[in-house]
Amino acid sequence: MSTTLQPTATSGATDTFDSLDPANGDLVGTHPVTTRAEVDAAVARARGAVDWWGNLSFDERAEHLLTWRSVITRRIAQLADLSHRETGKPHGDAQLEIVLAIDHIAWAAKNAKKVLGARKVSSGLLMANQAATVAYHPLGVVGVIGPWNYPVFTPMGSIAYALAAGNAVVFKPSEYTPGVGQWLADSFREVVHGRDVLQVVPGLGETGNALCRARIDKLAFTGSGRTGKLVMAACAENLTPVIIEAGGKDSLIVDEDADLAKAAEAALWGGMANAGQTCIGTERVYVHENVFDAFMTEILDQAKDLRAGSDSGAKIGPITMPSQLGVIKSHIDDAIARGAKVALGGSDAVGERFVQPTILTHVPEDSTEITEETFGPTLAINPVASMDEAVRLTNATEYGLAGAVFSKANGMSIAHRIRSGMTSVNSVIAFAAVPSLPFGGVGQSGFGRIHGADGLREFTYAKAITRQKFSPVMNLTSFARDAATDGKVAQLITLLHGGKQTLK
Repeated sequence: MSTTLQPTATSGATDTFDSLDPANGDLVGTHPVTTRAEVDAAVARARGAVDWWGNLSFDERAEHLLTWRSVITRRIAQLADLSHRETGKPHGDAQLEIVLAIDHIAWAAKNAKKVLGARKVSSGLLMANQAATVAYHPLGVVGVIGPWNYPVFTPMGSIAYALAAGNAVVFKPSEYTPGVGQWLADSFREVVHGRDVLQVVPGLGETGNALCRARIDKLAFTGSGRTGKLVMAACAENLTPVIIEAGGKDSLIVDEDADLAKAAEAALWGGMANAGQTCIGTERVYVHENVFDAFMTEILDQAKDLRAGSDSGAKIGPITMPSQLGVIKSHIDDAIARGAKVALGGSDAVGERFVQPTILTHVPEDSTEITEETFGPTLAINPVASMDEAVRLTNATEYGLAGAVFSKANGMSIAHRIRSGMTSVNSVIAFAAVPSLPFGGVGQSGFGRIHGADGLREFTYAKAITRQKFSPVMNLTSFARDAATDGKVAQLITLLHGGKQTLK
């Protein structure tokens, strides 16, 4: 296994690290390692910038964000090429995630006012003399630690929504994709005329640790569950709240009435796109036994020309993080050793940079190919006797991020029974492309939500205000309150809540 692509710091007057193309090892860029003192300084600058950004109106912030959206759109080929070189993913895949990110920026900008702006709420009969309002105010400075597999789309789910809510952002991109992170920060800086509203702090693990311990108001993290726990522990020192998106082991369920061609197409793409390096990608497939053989014939036919490589005919790129190659191989080997059947690929599919598509069937449920996140272009496809069994096996995991169901008659009912934050019916990963839907998981997949109204509110605190419209008939918040008033209050509350109520 090659280890030459691991980012490493070089010592000098200023420590730096290299970003390398995982397909061939070529140098993409050299970046400074941001020190703890420099992270603290960036957070201090962000604190100053939020005095301007946070006090703009929703419409003014939206104008800046929509301008940024337009800048990214016009330069999409430039950003996609940089992402391609740092991650190895095909240009088309790099462009696709940028397209989705652009749509999310636009949604956040246009909907922040409606979701977060002040609105009246009912005061109730007891407090009828009060006008009540609630609004959502920005927290201040938000830290974002992004992943390498989708270096634009995934962190943008935090960055754009935090910015739209009125926060400043300090962004630590993955050490594998620092150039993409710098590009995003630089392009936004143009839009806000050099202000420090969005800053990037490139570096290795220590830089991320420094951001967790800095005086930020919230941190959004995407990465492994193991690292997520370290992030939480570091943030706990300052009681800094966190959003954790920590991966999954998602399944795709195929009912006996499903369109098998579409289901196979979705499973293949969900499992193999981006070389399987997708937290919401498909890793397990449960197919009704009545259509299992037909499904296997279909998916293997669709996969016959699919391959990984760096040439224009390859649909799958390299494994971006070299250490993952060993994990992928160990999962495949463990499944085979326990009795799984190889339908495509296998142990020999794992090379020094690329992994060829691998499909295993009849994979034991206690194998690591089923229980642990593989993060490679592999699929474990097992037959089930019923949809009850499919749901039970799908939910028999510590993860709970996403999934998919293919069924003509029962798709929605099956989806509701899956313990996950997101499920798509008769498609795969569709929820990620809908900006109004929340994105996040349960269990070991993490907590908190990005995207949608929930994502906007994650980067705010609720501010409740009451304003007295007229003097109360009974002043309850006074030492002058007497026994007669207490008796009237008791009578009123009995009338309001003491009787048997029916829901209409």
